[in-house]
Amino acid sequence: MRPRVPAIALMAALFVLVAGVVPAAAQAPGPPGPPSVGVTRAEPHQITETSKYVGRIVAQHRVALVARVTAFLEKRDFVEGSEVTKGQVLYELEQPPFQADLAAKQAAVAQAQAQLQNATLAYRRAASLIKTPAGQQSLVDSARATMLSDAGALQAAEAQMRASQINLGYTQIRAPIAGKIGLSAVSVGNVVSPSSGTLATIVSQDPMDVQFPVSLTDVLELRHRYAGAGGFGAVVIRIELPDGRIYKQTGKLDFVDNTVSTSTDTVILRGTIPNPPISDLKVGGATQRELIDGEFVTVLLQGAQPITLLAIPRDAVMTDQRGDYVYTVTAQHKVVETRISLGQSTATVATVTTGLTKGEDVIVDGLQKVHPGEVVNPGPASTPMHAAPATLSGAASAK
Repeated sequence: MRPRVPAIALMAALFVLVAGVVPAAAQAPGPPGPPSVGVTRAEPHQITETSKYVGRIVAQHRVALVARVTAFLEKRDFVEGSEVTKGQVLYELEQPPFQADLAAKQAAVAQAQAQLQNATLAYRRAASLIKTPAGQQSLVDSARATMLSDAGALQAAEAQMRASQINLGYTQIRAPIAGKIGLSAVSVGNVVSPSSGTLATIVSQDPMDVQFPVSLTDVLELRHRYAGAGGFGAVVIRIELPDGRIYKQTGKLDFVDNTVSTSTDTVILRGTIPNPPISDLKVGGATQRELIDGEFVTVLLQGAQPITLLAIPRDAVMTDQRGDYVYTVTAQHKVVETRISLGQSTATVATVTTGLTKGEDVIVDGLQKVHPGEVVNPGPASTPMHAAPATLSGAASAK
């Protein structure tokens, strides 16, 4: 026969059971609330538009020095890699043979002058006797012909003398322009002649040109963009150097080619930009400058004045097969898919040309948690877009 459980013990056990069940039911979670998202308001921003292209630095003037006469090279009067001035003597050739030739031509001129002087006197005597019984017209005509012949001989002798003077001058090879001179192709003691080729090359230094090909589509877009701001005169040229630094000097666009390349569908544009010496930097006594003839650079075409465009964070923009779009939030906190057209962008800022209006809230944080039509709980984005003017760049063009 089983022992009977006291009623008090049974009631205590039932109380413990109920006490354990009631709190568990009270702790059960309710239905989830709207997902939280971070939004940023689409607002106008001051933007400096920039287009990037691959270009090359080109010296405005380039001269290949060549010998004009054949002679031994006696002296080189410059330091390779240095800057030379216009008219500076660079090479000196052997002069004695040319000096002797000039002396001979000067003697021939003196002889021709004496003959002309004698012929002139003879003609005057014959002409003075023409009115006397001793005068004869035939003698006058003969004397006049001799005088004119000797005058022609004198002119020929003087021309040969000038040619000798010119050849003597060619024994000093001078710099026709100011600029930086390169390596000398010949050394002292060698014979140089017009067939020896280039002795050295001089390239001008300041200012420099920068040439870059631009697709015809971009040329038309740039022309349309700056048509109301003074055309290409409203464009500022900046240079990004091969090491990534932005060159301090700015330039101006001064030439647009009149032909489109049939192979690349590009147009050559050219700008000019200062190239002053780098302060206190010399190599081997030669002045150093930042830009070098033939150097590849990235050309940045920037608007001279900032413009106002509607801008949003770049992280808010999504792309699919139909194009670019963003998620906006209505006044009722409902998500809407909004198709947009983008202008130029950076890694953090995108400009919107169509699709958005000023003041619309765009979702930046939590895009992966929402879908169109869903109600959300909007709040400020974790990283608000800075209101300071930004520089926006387009895609690099024209290889």
